[in-house]
Amino acid sequence: MSRLLIFGMGYTANALAARLRTEGWRVTGTTRDGRGDTLRFDDRDAVLAEMAAATHILSSVPPEGEDDPVLAAYDVQARWVGYLSSTGVYGDTGGAWVDESAPTGGGRRKARAAADAAWLARGAHVFRLPGIYGPGRSPLNKVRDGSAHRVDTSGVFSRVHVDDIVTGVIAAFDAPPGAYNLADDLPCSQNAVIEFAAELLGLAPPPFVPVESLSPMARGFHAENRRVANAKAKRVLGWRPIHPDYRFGLRALSAMTSPTPASAAPAPASSDQR
Repeated sequence: MSRLLIFGMGYTANALAARLRTEGWRVTGTTRDGRGDTLRFDDRDAVLAEMAAATHILSSVPPEGEDDPVLAAYDVQARWVGYLSSTGVYGDTGGAWVDESAPTGGGRRKARAAADAAWLARGAHVFRLPGIYGPGRSPLNKVRDGSAHRVDTSGVFSRVHVDDIVTGVIAAFDAPPGAYNLADDLPCSQNAVIEFAAELLGLAPPPFVPVESLSPMARGFHAENRRVANAKAKRVLGWRPIHPDYRFGLRALSAMTSPTPASAAPAPASSDQR
């Protein structure tokens, strides 16, 4: 039986676990507090036992300060190792296209870039992810609850549906290690996405706000513009996004009638917040 140990049972990791369990995998995950059926991250005996039994290990835990918590605590080894990273490692490209051959570490996400490099050095499959959306966590939710806004900027960004991350990670189980961008085919402004979500809901688009009014984190996001190329994942993994652009993804989400899954709830600081 294939066994996957996931460090950090956040939004994306829960979606992957749910899919693999339907295919007969045994999936175990960690959280900071060991809630539900997860292991407590610092329960070394239990975690080491699962590591020894795992055929596959994936980390979705972001850096804390300058350190990667998983690499600092455990000697990660398995037949297959993966890490959920961020396209933020590329920094600002002024809206230009960027692929896996581009330099990393020049932007605001220096700790993430260092973790990305450390996992690559261990022979991991590193998935560089842009903005993630999916059930319970999309522009539709923000427009509906009144928290969405448009920003008075011309930035261009990439994004990816959580289901496409799941299919990309699974496709990489039989692929060589290395970095892979998992992003959809149509980078665009965040304003266009918000406006389309409002249209699907039959609501007026939210107002524009100045960049200066945003939180420091949000201002940092809008200061780094890039178009993320996904050709390597398509070529090497044979991966194709189910939702090739935000219009496909939001239409699919708007057609869903099931309640928001528990996995869409905010995750603790030690888990994948992405």
